Amino acid sequence: MPRSVNSVAKRARRKRVLKQAKGYFGRRKNVWTVAKNAVEKALTYAYRDRKANKRNFRSLWIVRINAGARLHGMSYSQFMGKIKANNIELNRKVLADLAMNHPEAFGAIVNKIK
Repeated sequence: MPRSVNSVAKRARRKRVLKQAKGYFGRRKNVWTVAKNAVEKALTYAYRDRKANKRNFRSLWIVRINAGARLHGMSYSQFMGKIKANNIELNRKVLADLAMNHPEAFGAIVNKIK
């Protein structure tokens, strides 16, 4: 019985990986073994950094809220404590946007919780 190899699937798999490696420099874009490793590492970084991106944005929002709160004589922790105590259900993303782009609206929130 002749040996059976699934060349169609093999070629499709390689084609898919080489397509993902498009735009890479040097052998990373067209040599199968190098491209496979490069794509695998890139996907690992992408997965990791999707999580890190969320952390980075949260810290950015906290910095912006803190800056806005300190203009009104409050620290970030005091501000967030009073926000929770007064049942104001605005998340950090919205509060940071208000502090940055609509300081008068942010000031109104600070005056309401004081």
